[in-house]
Amino acid sequence: MMQATSPRQTDARTLRRESAAAGFLPELDASSSVPAVRQLYLQLRGGIVAGTLQPDHRLPSTRTASVEWSLSRGLIAEAYEMLIAEGYAKGRHGSGTYVASGLPPMPIGSGGAREPADNSARRAISTAARLTMRTDLSPPAQIAFATGRVIHDKRTAGLLKRLANRHSDYANDGYRDPQGELSLRQAVSAHLAASRGVRCDPGQIFITSGTQQALDFAIRVLVSPGESVMIEDPCYPPARLAFLLNGAEITGLPVDREGLITERLSLHDGPAPAAIYVTPSHQYPSGSALPLARRLELLAFAQARGSWLIEDDYDSEFRYDGHPIASLQGLDATRRVIYAGTFSKALLPGFRVGYLIVPDDLVAAFRAVRPIIDRFPAPLNQLVVADFLNEGYFPAHLRRLRESYRAARDNLAMLLKERLSAHLIAQVPEQGIHFTVRSTGTWTDDQALAEAALKGGVVVIPVSPMHISASPEPRLLLGFSGLTIAEADLATRRLANVLEHTPFTRRFPPT
Repeated sequence: MMQATSPRQTDARTLRRESAAAGFLPELDASSSVPAVRQLYLQLRGGIVAGTLQPDHRLPSTRTASVEWSLSRGLIAEAYEMLIAEGYAKGRHGSGTYVASGLPPMPIGSGGAREPADNSARRAISTAARLTMRTDLSPPAQIAFATGRVIHDKRTAGLLKRLANRHSDYANDGYRDPQGELSLRQAVSAHLAASRGVRCDPGQIFITSGTQQALDFAIRVLVSPGESVMIEDPCYPPARLAFLLNGAEITGLPVDREGLITERLSLHDGPAPAAIYVTPSHQYPSGSALPLARRLELLAFAQARGSWLIEDDYDSEFRYDGHPIASLQGLDATRRVIYAGTFSKALLPGFRVGYLIVPDDLVAAFRAVRPIIDRFPAPLNQLVVADFLNEGYFPAHLRRLRESYRAARDNLAMLLKERLSAHLIAQVPEQGIHFTVRSTGTWTDDQALAEAALKGGVVVIPVSPMHISASPEPRLLLGFSGLTIAEADLATRRLANVLEHTPFTRRFPPT
């Protein structure tokens, strides 16, 4: 005989059966890299946020859910625990798991990351960020004539691998000095004293993640938002944007064939600039070198006005004719120069090892700020570079690299003269890793030419957008570092074809 069931028992069983998340059925993707428990948790959370699973409603028991959803009870229990831990559900002893009550209404559009943004709501970003978005700073493709290409010989590659293996044991690793590894700072101090005439001791050096972080670091410490700064016009775009992102008010100082026109400094009648950014040894993008008289005039102005000079010595290792040009910092008797450099072009961009040298009385300020940025630089690459310098491998490596780049420069100069002299005027650079070329008059829009060249399989960089207020002269940058003979041959043929078959009549407007 079948046992009679009371109405109360029937209601309880019906409640349990219907409370098994009616209308909710998870679908897990077995091929997904996301763990199954994470998928289930996200779908349950989405059901709660969307209102499919109502507040105070009981979630199915793990036994019931296991049958209905064809999932293991352990997986379901773990997903429930994740919901409880994050406040989406509550566990009631002896009763089960319930959707949490009292959750505030979720904003429209919050149910999934792929939903389009609600443009009616304010989604503000800074003015500086909007300005930065207008400039494409993504690294160019590794095709001719992209700047900053690096190709190393097998000897250097083998040395770096061996040195890296030496420092791969992190058993005793911990928090490091915010200025960087002492062994590298000692090596950098000795190297720069011999090669660039820089005067410093290891205690004044901060190891950075390349020149760009060094510039941002210096600006954060030396320039307050709203203060005025002076930069070269035209200027290296990432440097200009670093000042903008830190809230500086920028004034451009024009550049001629001898670099920054320091005579214009005497015409400045506004507030004293907090900082002046310069590339005196190899002006970017023009390629000019600042003569001694102008260097001394710049130092005198900085001293008289209480301004800091930020010297970016980005490619000092690559001087092909004559002696290397001494640094501005080496002439500075008043301790006004902040010196930035990098190993990205001489070793590997991926190492992200640069340096910033500051006057000794500023070390405390820089040490205080450094932990807020990134605490300390990653030690492994520092230790590899330190050994590479300290064990004497760097000079031979640089000699090989210079000869390779010199050959690439001379070969490109020959091809430009043979194939493109009707369109380009190219002066062979004595330093650096790029040509700056001017128009013979057959084209007036360097940006349009760059866009057409890219479509033709060649990277050239227009100079006009790098100007601030000076009238731009249409010019291009052509990188030659790491450029093989075959690549130079093909690239010059492609660029010649672009110039012969594409009209360029629109003049780029001043920025």
